[in-house]
Order: sequence, then structure tokens, then C-alpha cells
Amino acid sequence: MKYQLAQINIARAVAEMDSEEMSGFVARLDEINDLADQAPGFVWRLQSETGDATAIRVFDDPLILVNMSVWQDVGSLKDFVYKSMHVELIRDRDAWFSKMTSAHQALWWVPEGHQPTIEEGKAKLELLSQQGPSAQVFTFAKAFPAPDKQ
Repeated sequence: MKYQLAQINIARAVAEMDSEEMSGFVARLDEINDLADQAPGFVWRLQSETGDATAIRVFDDPLILVNMSVWQDVGSLKDFVYKSMHVELIRDRDAWFSKMTSAHQALWWVPEGHQPTIEEGKAKLELLSQQGPSAQVFTFAKAFPAPDKQ
């Protein structure tokens, strides 16, 4: 069986998406989503009918945004996150998002073709928070190989 890399990341917005405070982030959403869609190694991303995931609310706090995607491997996701224009959003994130004290990003391997559910992603964040990185869920800083590569 072949595997692909799933990821979830969450962030707490400083205000509602239609606010002035979030306007710089919202203005770049289509551009960054298009960049992801065309990135080498990209497979799938969570999105609503509007083409992004900002309207999808899955936490009790309505300001927590969720992003999920699937990639061919850790390298392709890492290249998108840190070596594309996406890095500009990371640089500016303090203007749009509050610091998170719990795990806010989790990576895990899924069978090729599997689209993870939000519940699966939330469970992976919880597992990472409780037990730290492992072969079941990990981070960029402590990644684990796919089950078919061990």
C-alpha cells in the first residue's frame, strides 16, 4: 500500500473574517489556495463551495480556522509552506492570528487516495498534544517515514 501525507493546522483569528483586521489575510486567500493547488506534490485540500475553508467551523471558538490538505510527501508540503509565497503569510501571521498554546499543526500518513475528515484531524491534534510526535502523528521538526518506507 502507498501512503500520502495529511496535515491539519488551526489558527485563532484576531477578529471575524469580514473585519478590517483580517482584510490583508482574506485578500490573499485565493492567491495562496491557487498556489497550493498547483504546487508539486499537492493532492487535496479541505474547502467549502467558496473555494477555501475559512467558513468551516469545527471548534467551540468561532475564531479558530481549520486548514487540512494531503500531499505526496513531507518534502512537497515543506517546500510549499516555506519555499513559496506562502511564507509571506507566515511572516505576517502575528497581525492576523493569536498565539496558540496547544498543538496547532499535525502531520500523519494516510493510504493513497484517502481524504481525511475534520474529526480525524482534530483527533490527530489531540493525540499530538497528549503524547507528542510518533509514527501515528508528528511535526515537521520530528517527522516519521511513511509505513511503506519503514
